[in-house]
Amino acid sequence: MDKLLIQGGTPLAGEIAISGAKNAALPILCAGLLSSEPLHLSNVPRLRDISTMLRLIEQMGVRVTDEGTHGVSLDSRGLDNPLAPYDMVKTMRASILVLGPLLARHGEARVSLPGGCAIGARPVEQHIRGLQAMGAEIHVEHGYIHAKAGAGGLKGARIVTDMVTVTGTENLMMAAVLAAGETVIENAAREPEVVDLANCLVAMGAQISGAGTDRIRIRGVERLHGATHPIMADRIETGTYLCAAAATGGQVRLTRTSAAYLDAVVDKLLDAGCDIVIERDAITLQAPARLKAVSVRTAPYPAFPTDMQAQFMAINCVAEGSAVIRETIFENRFMHAVELIRLGADIRIDANNAMVTGVEHLQGATVMATDLRASASLVIAGLVAQGETLIERIYHLDRGYEGIEDKLGQLGAHVRRIR
Repeated sequence: MDKLLIQGGTPLAGEIAISGAKNAALPILCAGLLSSEPLHLSNVPRLRDISTMLRLIEQMGVRVTDEGTHGVSLDSRGLDNPLAPYDMVKTMRASILVLGPLLARHGEARVSLPGGCAIGARPVEQHIRGLQAMGAEIHVEHGYIHAKAGAGGLKGARIVTDMVTVTGTENLMMAAVLAAGETVIENAAREPEVVDLANCLVAMGAQISGAGTDRIRIRGVERLHGATHPIMADRIETGTYLCAAAATGGQVRLTRTSAAYLDAVVDKLLDAGCDIVIERDAITLQAPARLKAVSVRTAPYPAFPTDMQAQFMAINCVAEGSAVIRETIFENRFMHAVELIRLGADIRIDANNAMVTGVEHLQGATVMATDLRASASLVIAGLVAQGETLIERIYHLDRGYEGIEDKLGQLGAHVRRIR
């Protein structure tokens, strides 16, 4: 199992390009199931979760063609096996996203209940209830979701979700594009990745309005056609490298990205004392001599993202003053705090609140990654810490960050993968 060895104490400096967004690419790969014509995608990140999803849809009968470094083509004419088996989806929660497209195009699906990061309960009931409202017959047996669309196919419906769910919104949106009549999703997720999926579906011939708001309308069409679509830049990877530069007192320029979807993160970095210059497709950050502690409260987009909570906990560990981090999305997303404390951080946890008091220095140690974004927080802390930090179980990191040791190396960090 790979580990990451970091020699801390070097300010990051230089320029790197940001990869395509994992959280946009995964549902868009599933959108390829909706048409018998090819879907050509560019800016697809090379990540473990992407490889898993491609293997998953390949075994369903989809022909996957590599089109260069970050390009892939999907041809679903041969789709004949609407099954997502447990052994392929147990490590990736996004596998649930095949459910809606399979029901809409194939009329049936058998999907294992998914796994993924152990950051708390993320129930699939919202997906199931929405599809049932569209006429699907669904049973959960022996760890699998068994779903059938019925003889007449899916029907448009008004769906009100009990909670804001990104994957739920995406699943229902993909199911609705081929359903008869109009579907309205109320309390829909507003995340940019939902908008990117909608843009791809529209390019394929879908009729969608309201993506990016809490009410999405979809008028079903008989069929979708092929299309070409570029995956949006990864806003969480962008935010992570900004935090790494801020924590180390560095100066970096991130290209092939946008600050348009990072308002909450940029505002907090400005509060921490950073200077930030925003260009059309690039962001430059200059860190102060020492950061100021900033409190954050996670909430659905456009508020502060839960996927950036761990990274801000890491920078607060070495900032001047104290800050409170409140996690409102997942109930078990402070597991990285224990590992940060091993590095010398001053953190006190009370339910879904964490009080972080900055210290002058962190000290290198061996730590263990517990989930994807926790891994990123440990990398940031390791870059700051005196001495060597060894991060174990970095397979979590490989699920969401493309070539992280190479990109950090381009910025002057001393990071080595131990295989």
